[in-house]
Amino acid sequence: MNDYRVLIIDDQSLVHDSLKKTLTNLGFHKIHSATNAHYAVRLCETITFDFIFLSFNVNSDKDGFHLYEELKFCGHINTQTTVIFLSADTSQDLVNSIVELEPDDFWAKPLDTRTIISRVGFLINSRKRLNKLFSFVDKQQFAAAIYTAERNLKMPELEEYFPKIKRIIGTSLFKLHQFDEAERYYRKLLDQHNYSWLHIELCRSLLKLKREQEAEIMLGDLFLRDDTRFAAYDLITSYCIDNERFKEAYNYIKRATLLAPRNINRNKKLWDLARLNHDRLGQYKATITIYKYAKNSIHDSPHLRLNVIRSAIDLASASHQSESASLLKNANLLLKQLEQSNYDNEINNQLIVVKARMASLVQNKSLADNLLTQIYDDSVHDLLEDNLDKMKAFHEVGNRERTSRILSIVKKQIAGDSLSSKVIDKYLEQESIERTEINFTPKELKEMAEVNYKNNRFKPAFMNLSQAFVLAPNNIAIALSLLKVLVKIAVHEAINEEQEDIINKIKELQNESELSTENTALYNQYLMNLKRHPDQNEYSDSPSPSEFSHKK
Repeated sequence: MNDYRVLIIDDQSLVHDSLKKTLTNLGFHKIHSATNAHYAVRLCETITFDFIFLSFNVNSDKDGFHLYEELKFCGHINTQTTVIFLSADTSQDLVNSIVELEPDDFWAKPLDTRTIISRVGFLINSRKRLNKLFSFVDKQQFAAAIYTAERNLKMPELEEYFPKIKRIIGTSLFKLHQFDEAERYYRKLLDQHNYSWLHIELCRSLLKLKREQEAEIMLGDLFLRDDTRFAAYDLITSYCIDNERFKEAYNYIKRATLLAPRNINRNKKLWDLARLNHDRLGQYKATITIYKYAKNSIHDSPHLRLNVIRSAIDLASASHQSESASLLKNANLLLKQLEQSNYDNEINNQLIVVKARMASLVQNKSLADNLLTQIYDDSVHDLLEDNLDKMKAFHEVGNRERTSRILSIVKKQIAGDSLSSKVIDKYLEQESIERTEINFTPKELKEMAEVNYKNNRFKPAFMNLSQAFVLAPNNIAIALSLLKVLVKIAVHEAINEEQEDIINKIKELQNESELSTENTALYNQYLMNLKRHPDQNEYSDSPSPSEFSHKK
């Protein structure tokens, strides 16, 4: 073991002392230590390590999760590196976050000498004895991997590695798209073992084979188990996205993200699905989460703070005046922080666009127009989020030609068949319709409806609100205002097919939402007045001063 180079990354000297002592007794002599992420990265830039003991709690600069991502991204952790995660925190969300990184092992602190000796020995022998098998997997030679693994399973001296070997066979069958064979293989293994991963992989096979009913029964059980719940939500999210069932995918990914909140790519997917499902509050929360967990990681960028500002503007454009003012206040604070940072020149145009959108939101269209005269070029080389925000800014000042041009550029940017591309493509399909057919924000449309309603122009008020509902279909206030207007229309004429469709959408929204007591009473009153509850007595439709100010 003299040749193995070891790196211990932990902020506790006791952990360093304990590990060093035990590893030295085992024959390790090339042992290096780092108490923070910055020094760990510097060591990895000059030395190639065979073993890395990585604590989740690393001093000050970043946590072990993001340090692992950085070391892997930079090539300091590769298939030949043995990585052991260390953590005193064994909460389910942290364990889920670590497990999905797929380290070689995970040890809970405080460390036990006997555990260190037995697990290090196991990991070294695993590398030595299964080296050929691992090599085939690394080279993506999956047929050769299956052949080698099946031979290894005939060697009694490798019995302690059988679970790992069996898992490699199943993964290789999947990589070769042999889903029928994979399903039979996993079922056979389940007769002998009850590993959590076996249940997940069998379910994955069933979904690939389009045997949804069987998979659904399995998932019902897997959602209830602590050791499979997270993986099950992640699995069904990907399946729903792949089959363009975006509403279901959004519900599942929200649960998966709560169980493992540190994964930036999953949070970005959550953000995309929130956009697609018109959940502006969900978008805002997702961008805040990304900004929070990406800090000091390889994902960190001034654009993350920009995205929080952008989603705050989107949410404010569909919110009540008091909520909108609060959101804009927070957005302005973040904007000032960006202007005072070293990133100012790098994102100057993006800041101008954001300021223009803020001006539009407070009805200062002339200022917004003046700011946007400074934005000359539109390019596929700009970031996708920058172009999306620019498109919204020009739409909000009524520049339809520029909006259409930027929309065409964005469509070119998302060409591809990845899950994210599918989600964004569907989102753009919606945006294309909305940006060309609807020329106002939900807030502006609601204000127009209020004026029309007060002047007894109920059909124009309905048109304003139905457009606002297209842009913000999860907004309870707009939904209730629509019902209120429909009550007035129904006094003079029968509800038509379009209006019936909107009422049904509002019913779906009510079933999925938690309404306040006041809003529940209003909802029931409006439906009774529309004769949706024929078994209940109707009561008067008295005007209310807060008709267009319903609380969420």
